[in-house]
Amino acid sequence: MKVLKFGGTSVGSVESILNLKKIVEACDEPVVVVVSALGGITDKLIATSKLAVAGDNAYLTSYNEMVERHHNMIDAIITDNARKNALLNTVDGLLGQLKGIYQGVYLIGDLSEKTMGTIVSFGERISSNIVATLIENAQWYDSLQFIKTKRKQGKNFYSNSISAPLIKQAFADFVSGKVGHKVCLAGGFISTDANTGEITNLGRGGSDYTAAIIAATLDARVLEIWTDVSGFMTADPRVINTAYPIDSLSYVEATELCNFGAKVVYPPTIYPVYVKNIPILIKNTFHPEDKGTIITANSDKSSRAIEGISSINNTSLITVSGLSMVGVIGVNQRIFTALAANGISVFLVSQASSENSTSIGVRNEDADAACEVLNNEFAKEIELGAMFKMKLERDLATVAIVGENMKHTPGIAGKLFGTLGRNGISVIACAQGASETNISFVVESKSLRKSLNVIHDSFFLSEYQVLNVFICGIGTVGGSLLEQIARQQKKLMKERNLKINIVGIASGHNAMFDRNGIDLAQFVSGKTLSVEKLRAALKEAPASNIARLKDEVVGMNIFNSVFVDCTASSDVPQLYHDFLSHNISVVAANKVAASGDYANYMRLKATARQRGVKFLFETNVGAGLPIINTINDLCNSGDKILKIEAVLSGTLNFIFNTISADVPFSETVRRAKEEGYAEPDPRVDLSGTDVIRKLVILSREAGYKLSQEDVARELFIPQSFFDGTLDEFWQNLPSVDAGFEAERKKLDAAHKRWRFVATLDHGKGSVALKEVDERHPFYGLEGSNNIILITTERYNQYPMLIQGYGAGASVTAAGVFADIMSIANI
Repeated sequence: MKVLKFGGTSVGSVESILNLKKIVEACDEPVVVVVSALGGITDKLIATSKLAVAGDNAYLTSYNEMVERHHNMIDAIITDNARKNALLNTVDGLLGQLKGIYQGVYLIGDLSEKTMGTIVSFGERISSNIVATLIENAQWYDSLQFIKTKRKQGKNFYSNSISAPLIKQAFADFVSGKVGHKVCLAGGFISTDANTGEITNLGRGGSDYTAAIIAATLDARVLEIWTDVSGFMTADPRVINTAYPIDSLSYVEATELCNFGAKVVYPPTIYPVYVKNIPILIKNTFHPEDKGTIITANSDKSSRAIEGISSINNTSLITVSGLSMVGVIGVNQRIFTALAANGISVFLVSQASSENSTSIGVRNEDADAACEVLNNEFAKEIELGAMFKMKLERDLATVAIVGENMKHTPGIAGKLFGTLGRNGISVIACAQGASETNISFVVESKSLRKSLNVIHDSFFLSEYQVLNVFICGIGTVGGSLLEQIARQQKKLMKERNLKINIVGIASGHNAMFDRNGIDLAQFVSGKTLSVEKLRAALKEAPASNIARLKDEVVGMNIFNSVFVDCTASSDVPQLYHDFLSHNISVVAANKVAASGDYANYMRLKATARQRGVKFLFETNVGAGLPIINTINDLCNSGDKILKIEAVLSGTLNFIFNTISADVPFSETVRRAKEEGYAEPDPRVDLSGTDVIRKLVILSREAGYKLSQEDVARELFIPQSFFDGTLDEFWQNLPSVDAGFEAERKKLDAAHKRWRFVATLDHGKGSVALKEVDERHPFYGLEGSNNIILITTERYNQYPMLIQGYGAGASVTAAGVFADIMSIANI
């Protein structure tokens, strides 16, 4: 024999109630079925009561809507006229009683707890009769006759000692097989007072409890709870769209999840069946084929340290504090005795080891009353100054991670709080029992979604680790980066379980944001991402500016987030500090921040360290070459950079490798721009400004305090070229061709070449056009490649050499991509 319970959603519509019929009639053993009221009816009963007691005759309209709801359901599911008429007589009789009660409430303007208890009972009394008529070979049983409560501290509590014998008596013939029916049908939730016989109830969600009580009393084989979800989920699917059903839980794990907001099962439900070691199976009425969640004494253990995450959003935290609490016995007893006497439930306790404060978590609706009770309890101590008035913090949320494997896994708490900290989530209070099956903590309500997502992601409850990326700038580098991400997404998900979620794309004028991820597939043409399609779509997106960019990125408050700057803007870097301060990592292809004001550079680095996030700019020097990372590794391992010599401008290297008798200097500059090596204004490259920025960045990463104005610069074209307009520059540029050609011939004859070299020598920086001979490592540098020689205390006689592509959109984008991946590997 087994017990099946169907909740309000399972009897809320014609579809669901017919599914219920199929599920019950498919059982090949005797079953007891417990049902809730039709979905939404209990709330409607309460709302109608409030209208009636307020003297609002709209209660009649509300009542008639309930009558119509039940009649429509009966008409839709009961096809046999004789059975339908008999059912209507029963239901209309109950509805008539309900109407009479409402009329009385309306006339006298009073609504007692006793009357309310009677009113809300009609939902289950009516629904259970409807389902009993619908199911073949079923018999209705009146729960009011055998579910009994006793009054304690102003509340109704289930009495097992009185109810158990009555349940056994009511179902004796059914259990022994002396009756002809296969199905027993009873209403959940409802009960009567053992002394007065007045109608009471087991509390909202009490239908689960009714089913568990009957299952335990009759020694059922299993308790099945049918609802609208396919079992316990790893987290709330309304918040985490990657949440999925948990196959199995222990009684302890399920209880912990229920107590902290998982509304799959009413918390008291578990204890009666736990005592009898009866399994609980959670199933989906709408998808009965789904496996569901089985709850037993010893669940099939997974390899995960935690099984699920649960939360309570409406949390208030009350702190009881005072120096007089230290070492005084009985303070906590007074706290909890006073609260219990006033019917206030505490679900979290956190006490400092110094004993001078205790924080308790209560629901928002109990907060003011709890403060008043405690202020009264400790009024004398407060008056004497030995204790402080209660400190109340509202708008909080409590999160619990649950799993019996935590007790066998060191470092869970450290990983939990480290993960929260890196994502900028401040923990206000925390609690963990010695059983180590539950770690609970309190955060601000606004951080709840972020907390749940980052925990779900970090503890591998999600199928993928998610990295949420904002990309600013979709020019050549930004566009190439998006192409590369689109190509790699599936591979990273398959091989690395990493999902790169593009949650924002911005240009100088427009921006699109979606916290669930912008679907790049909509911009695919053929098999590759069409950047042109994306740019066209972006032009249709809402207008954007620096203020909106900051508000959207910070305001999204999303976990594991990275802001990627692929612009050359001087405005965007001004947002870096705000982003880092909000635990958003920054990856910059933009050189402005790292080469600009030294104090700001140091502030950004310090903020990133303090917040546990990353500020990365590898591509600022050498595009995708691992130059900055190498310097960092050398310094972090105790080496000292003595000298750096480098050709850092792919543009200038391209120019001086291309110049020849047939290709004059002015033409090489034009080609560099056309092929994407040069900046939109090539004078940035020709002036050495770009190289100076790169040298400053390397110097700073090597541990030297250097600014752009500290670098000595030797120009190789007249200063006047930099003073006029860009058009004037292009017009005047051919005038230097003859001079360059004459010098080129001399170099050629001497077997030498030009290289624009950046030098850092014991903290002094310079850039200049130099002649190198065949023996120099820079001589054979081809195309737009970069090369760098690093002399250190360790690499002294034979400097370290790094060489490769140092310019171009694709290699720069690849370097940015590598920085993003390094953040994913934190």
